[in-house]
This record gives sequence, structure tokens and C-alpha cells, in this order.
Amino acid sequence: MRRLDRVNELLRREIGAVIQRDYAWQGALVTVSDIEITQDLKEAKVWMSILGGNVAAVLEKLNRAHGAIQSRIMKRVVLKSTPVLHFYHDTSAVRGVDLVNLLEAVDKLPKAPEEPEA
Repeated sequence: MRRLDRVNELLRREIGAVIQRDYAWQGALVTVSDIEITQDLKEAKVWMSILGGNVAAVLEKLNRAHGAIQSRIMKRVVLKSTPVLHFYHDTSAVRGVDLVNLLEAVDKLPKAPEEPEA
């Protein structure tokens, strides 16, 4: 399992570098948040954090260009087989912000009066 973790991290860094260097995103901040590669290294799910901009358009552009991104990555990363990249939207950052906002709202609710000690 350790090998898969190392491959995931290496691919995450390299895909992130290619996406930032070779692609323009009008009004959107696009980063690679996580990668899940299969045991046989044939396919990889690439989870993208997309803040601002049109999420669907960004994912469509990435999925259309997956072959070009794969070829750029594999010139720098030597693996026995090149995984096919599939891009997905990672909503964990949005969920985290929503959770923090919810906790702040709960903290602002009126507190129940304390019972006197007997």
C-alpha cells in the first residue's frame, strides 16, 4: 500500500504542475486535491478543488484533455503502465466551510439556563 501512496503523491504534484503551467482558468482557482489510483495502475481518479468559475466547464476541459495531460505527466514520471486519468470535482473544501459556518451558528444559539446545585 505504501507504493500506491507514493505514486498517488507523485502524480498529484505532477498533474498539479501541468494544469497550472499549461492551462488557463478564467476566474477560477483549480488545484489537485487528491488522487486515487487503482492497484494495477491502469486508472486514476483525480479529485479537483475548483473555487470560482464554472465547475462543469473546468471538468469538461480537463476530461477532454486527459490524453494530453497523461502524455506530459508520463514524460516526467516513469511507470510500467500509464494510468488513464478521470477528473472529478472535490467538494470537501466547500463542505468544510459549511460545517464551520454551521458550528458558528450553533454557538450563537441561546444557551439553556444552568440548574442550581442542590
